[in-house]
Amino acid sequence: MSVKLALYKAIKPVRDIDSFGAWIIRTWTSSPYSHCELVIAGFCYSCSIQDSGVRAKAINFDSGNWDFVELPWSDEAAVLSYFEKTKGRPYGWAALILRQVFNIRGSDKASFCSEWVMSALGVPDAGQYSPAGAANLCEWVNNIKR
Repeated sequence: MSVKLALYKAIKPVRDIDSFGAWIIRTWTSSPYSHCELVIAGFCYSCSIQDSGVRAKAINFDSGNWDFVELPWSDEAAVLSYFEKTKGRPYGWAALILRQVFNIRGSDKASFCSEWVMSALGVPDAGQYSPAGAANLCEWVNNIKR
């Protein structure tokens, strides 16, 4: 099996707190992406605002609002092990704001999506990555591993 990075890029009108948060992330990072997941065998693993934290679930990718990056260098077993250690961890609004806005390390007891994804992949200092930053690093690793 393989691991893929899934990047959510829907640009919806701001109608609720979720779409407002997504708009802030896209604007702050100058990117089309507001969320990311790791996909293994049809299940998505991440830390989600909408699901209140770290979880696994099936997502329908037919909307066209997702881009994917294959991660042939990733360790599926390590990702699943990290998920087992962290499932149920709450979404980290404070960690997100502290790290992404003020570059201050947040709590290890809560995560945001790209921080969780990069930690699951074994990337050091995972909290520094936005969804777009995660995509850029993964694509860079793909290029040097060729």
